[in-house]
Amino acid sequence: MSLSTTTPAPLTTAELPGPLSRDLMARKQAAVADGVGTTMPVFAARAHGGLVEDVDGNELIDLGSGIAVTTVGASHPAVVEAVQRQVAEFTHTCFMVTPYEPYVRVAERLNALTPGDHDKRTVLFNSGAEAVENAIKIARHATKRSAVVAFDHAYHGRTNLTMALTAKAMPYKAGFGPFAPDVFRAPMSYPFRDGAGVDGPAAARRAIDVIEKQVGAGDLAAVVIEPIQGEGGFIVPAPGFLAALADWCAANGVVFIADEVQSGIARTGRMFAVDHEGVVPDLVVSAKGIAGGLPLSAVTGRAELMNSVHVGGLGGTYGGNPIACAAALAVFDVIEQDGLLQRALDIEQLVRGRLGELQAADPRIGDVRGRGAMLAIELVQPGTTDPDPALTKAVAAYAHSRGVVALTCGTHGNVLRLLPPLTITDEQLHRGLDVLADALAAAR
Repeated sequence: MSLSTTTPAPLTTAELPGPLSRDLMARKQAAVADGVGTTMPVFAARAHGGLVEDVDGNELIDLGSGIAVTTVGASHPAVVEAVQRQVAEFTHTCFMVTPYEPYVRVAERLNALTPGDHDKRTVLFNSGAEAVENAIKIARHATKRSAVVAFDHAYHGRTNLTMALTAKAMPYKAGFGPFAPDVFRAPMSYPFRDGAGVDGPAAARRAIDVIEKQVGAGDLAAVVIEPIQGEGGFIVPAPGFLAALADWCAANGVVFIADEVQSGIARTGRMFAVDHEGVVPDLVVSAKGIAGGLPLSAVTGRAELMNSVHVGGLGGTYGGNPIACAAALAVFDVIEQDGLLQRALDIEQLVRGRLGELQAADPRIGDVRGRGAMLAIELVQPGTTDPDPALTKAVAAYAHSRGVVALTCGTHGNVLRLLPPLTITDEQLHRGLDVLADALAAAR
């Protein structure tokens, strides 16, 4: 069975999960560590655009993009062609041994695409966590300071240092300590929960007050923040919050790091989410959507910071793998040639319209937020702001049973997030949203 790009609905030919997925799940449980969980108990066989087909022949509408990775759609033809071409040339030499042009071209593109017109340099890695950790290495080396500030609700990865930066204990940190030292936490701007009178500048003053009292600018190497928080709940800070933080960092010689792992590479309707606020970070971390499903990440930043590290201090055996670089170059071209920045804004208009209608009729939807194709609803007890993780779990489970890939997030587990590929059709989007509406109705 081949996937259709015009299929208007999930086409479930068997129950979910089907017999082949159930057999594979049994094998998974016997072979894979229990600590590796899965959102849905179905096994993928192939995917294209906004659809995923499982091993039993069920077609699923993809509102998750592999957690914001397949931004240009699963198996985009241009990405497939670029990867096949590179595989035929060579798969690996290690850039630190015998370098190759695709790595340089990716660095050139990121230097041009990231915010600001200053002189920049880029270094490539494999995962978002690895890139975040290296951004902090660079900041510490350049400033000769050690302290780092992250924020409430933050998620930055699963390595020891990035777990220290991450706010949520379960499942990311519980039982894995002790963590890297000299990491401090400041309050985030959270408009839905901050209350009246706490606008962006006020929230920034609150955060800066905590930073100055608990850390002190003289010992602070970097402030690292997601311009739109991902796992923490798709929290969009109030206007002016990021700019005030960046200004304070500049005035105090602190490196301002934008973690754009989930929000970057056209996801929000701009190439990077900080572009919406006119903020120019010192260092930008990108990953996830950068290479169409292949492992690649990057740190891009001011040349004087990036070049402060001694030769050999940055790198890795697989960092900037040539196949992943070829995929990334294809992704950049597809975004530009297919107008996917505008497509992200069109998706926002469509989805916000539908979610707004649901919110007007359902007091359990406390907030609708996000930018571009990075949108979410926060579910609460009616008439309050008390989180309702049980409802969120039930809505997601219903969607999964009807063939819609939907993800949850949030510190309290009460946020349903939507991350569709930018190549998903309007018809597929509407059908996916129809299922979410049915799920909310069924959970009353």
